[in-house]
Amino acid sequence: MPPKTLQTLRAALLGSAILLAAALSSAVDAGQAPQTKATFKTQQIDGLTIAYREAGDPAKPTVLLLHGFPTSSHMFRNLIPELAERYHVIAPDYPGFGASDMPDAATYDYGFENTARIVTELLDAKGVDHYAVYLMDYGAPVGYRMFANNPERVSGFIIQNGNAYDEGLREFWDPIKTYWSNPSAENGDTLRAFLTMDATKWQFTHGTQNPTAISPDNFWHVQYLLDRPGNQEVQLEMFLDYGTNVAEYPKWQALFREHQPPTLLMWGKNDVIFPADGAYPYQRDLKDVEFHLLDTGHFALEEFGEEIASEMIDFLDRTMR
Repeated sequence: MPPKTLQTLRAALLGSAILLAAALSSAVDAGQAPQTKATFKTQQIDGLTIAYREAGDPAKPTVLLLHGFPTSSHMFRNLIPELAERYHVIAPDYPGFGASDMPDAATYDYGFENTARIVTELLDAKGVDHYAVYLMDYGAPVGYRMFANNPERVSGFIIQNGNAYDEGLREFWDPIKTYWSNPSAENGDTLRAFLTMDATKWQFTHGTQNPTAISPDNFWHVQYLLDRPGNQEVQLEMFLDYGTNVAEYPKWQALFREHQPPTLLMWGKNDVIFPADGAYPYQRDLKDVEFHLLDTGHFALEEFGEEIASEMIDFLDRTMR
């Protein structure tokens, strides 16, 4: 074969190999991208549209992410793709929060037991039998009620500023406790100060190492949701019903002692809403608990997202079944 023809053939073969490798790479990327990036879905439950974020391979173990007040699954926007490389991830928006429906507070049961039921029905609809659960703020009583209803489904806890002990309800809670004991319109109106932009910004920035590094997108996203007509009444119903969780604390603590789910605790120690006083008691009841206090505030993911993701992956790799 003439040298020039041989060179042409080699170039053609090399070009074909490069194109084939690129095509295979694109195919792999196309197959992986939907798994690691969150998709935004809805499920009809009791006539309501419940929104949730989902990522990862559904054949892999599931991690359930339960958000706090006054945010939504948006708080997990950066954590989800980190977990989804190894796990199936679901992060719902509760009724009245995020992109889920917000029925009228006068006719709908905005309570933690009902919210736990809604999340359980979402998991049932997705065919999820077992899961590890990230519990933050409101997510703690939602998740612990789910745990109490069916402990065998829970393979582990990741606790981030989520309370289950009387020690964790300090002075911040005094006006809310007043509302529990006397749910008058006057006492309820006092709590509306927690639903303003100043209060929202404070929740995200107080106790942080660098408040200027906290994205203001958080404030605007949350405040838009709080300012929807009727949402303040939703939040007052949730404030009032939170008192029912306190009565459940002894039951949850007994279940901790009985079932001993492996636990990773990652707690913003400068949080005024759920201070570290509420973190330490978990060590009384849980034998297998990894205990970390972080030098930040209430929404620890905003400053320590990479550290929390790394610790979670290490914990889940060792404990998920």
